This record gives sequence, C-alpha cells and structure tokens, in this order.
Amino acid sequence: MHYIQCKTILSANQGMNLYRGCSHGCIYCDSRCECYQMDHSFEDIAVKENALEVLELALMKKKKKTMIGMGAMSDPYMPLENQLFYTRKALQLALKYQYGITLITKSNLVLRDLDLLKQINQQTKCVIQMTLTTYDENLCKILEPHVCSTKERFETLKILHQAEIETVVWLTPILPFINDNLENLKGILDYCRQAHVKGIICFDMGVTLRKGNREYFYQQLDRYFPKMKEKYMKTYGEAYILSSPHNQELMDYFIKYCKKYHIMYDHQQIFAYLKHYEQKQFQQLQLF
Repeated sequence: MHYIQCKTILSANQGMNLYRGCSHGCIYCDSRCECYQMDHSFEDIAVKENALEVLELALMKKKKKTMIGMGAMSDPYMPLENQLFYTRKALQLALKYQYGITLITKSNLVLRDLDLLKQINQQTKCVIQMTLTTYDENLCKILEPHVCSTKERFETLKILHQAEIETVVWLTPILPFINDNLENLKGILDYCRQAHVKGIICFDMGVTLRKGNREYFYQQLDRYFPKMKEKYMKTYGEAYILSSPHNQELMDYFIKYCKKYHIMYDHQQIFAYLKHYEQKQFQQLQLF
C-alpha cells in the first residue's frame, strides 16, 4: 500500500475509486489491463490520500443531486478498508449532502456500513451491486481467492434485502470450459431469486482478455488448470471477447429464468435505474 494525491475524484459519470489496485486476487480481473496505465504493482494498492477532501468540495459545488457510483475499477471494500475507513467516510459525505449511492463489491465487509446505507436509502436511493460468478465454493476459492465466498455474498444479499436496500448482481465473467455450465448458472440464479435481487447484469456468457490481464489469467490457468491455456489459445487466439461455446443455451436459460421470476435483466434498463436519482417522499415533506 502507498499513498498518492488526486486532483479530482468524480468522473464525468459521477463514479469514483478511492483506491487503485486490488488484493482480491481474482484471476480474470480486467482492471489489470495495461490500457488503464497503472504505474505500480496491482497488489500494491494506491490510496488516494486526499480523496475525501476533494470529494466533499465536489459535492458542495454540484448544483444537481445525482447518484454517486463506487467500485468500477477497485473494490471499495478490500481488507485495507477495515483499517482506513475511506469508503465509510465517503458514504458519510454522501449522506451529509444527500446524494444517492450505488457501489460494486465482492465483500461482505459492506455490511459494516449497513447503518449508513440504510440512512442514505431513507433520504434518496442506495443500491448495492455484487458480483457472483461461481456457485461451486471450491472453484470460487481458485477464481477469487482472497475475497469472501459466493455463499457469503449470497447471505450478504439477503441481509441487504431485509434492510430494504435494493441489490443488483453482476453475473460476469463466466469462464469458457471452467464454469460455463448449466449447473453453475442454475445455482447462481437460485441465489439471486432467494435474495430478491432487483436485477442481474449479464452481457454474455464469456470473458474479456487484453494485454495485462491476459498474461495474468494465463499464468493462473497454468497453475490451476493444466493445459487449459493451450485450449484457450487454440480456440480464441488473441480475441478480446471470448464467448462460451454454450453461450446461446446459457443465455436462453438466463433470460427465461429472469422473466419467470420478474428479475430485471436488460443491462441498459438496469444502468438507467442505477443512474436515476430519487428523492424520497418523507424528505420532500420536510420542506414544508
């Protein structure tokens, strides 16, 4: 871990990352790609030391309330968050200035801040997005080695639902020849149904690889799945999008399941929902 300074913290789409890099160790992580121009080891997490001061100034100056997004590049609930509390302090600022929050995580550490999430959700909107890729717990430990298990994430989703906080699941990536099977898909979708998630984001059954994350991914395939790298190279070459051979079958099942249980699945519709800022009725009544 090391500290850096930032000049801005909110992107044009009102997203932010308080950290750069990650310690979860997911073997497929797109954030390792060279296109993001990270100038340090991915595991040597850069902490944006002045991020909270910069964020508060930005929130004070904004003329229109919006949803603020967190975690698109780096999980806001990595283990070091339990020491630094940057994410919690950012949530406190969102609450203070009445901004909505949506964040992406794979960690049950998000429950530490359930008190703040509930308060934000009372005055505007709070949506927690959580990635689920692998129903098999043993496989999960290989693909996502330093983060809580899929079952623990499922339990977290249930607790959030009980707290009346909406949730969205990212069903991605689904790795060809590894977890691209109907059994895995059924297990994850059943978790989503039981946890009453509002929507599931799944662009396709597959994974994306490009320079930076491709090399790391193949190293891990050599380590855990002998001869799998050769199968990938033979099947996909240098392609960016690696679709599962079972993509159509799995997507058909996914869409049919979502329709049956009234789960939002059109990603454009979900993104529009995540972006839409809401002002709760009780807050409006306080103005009179």
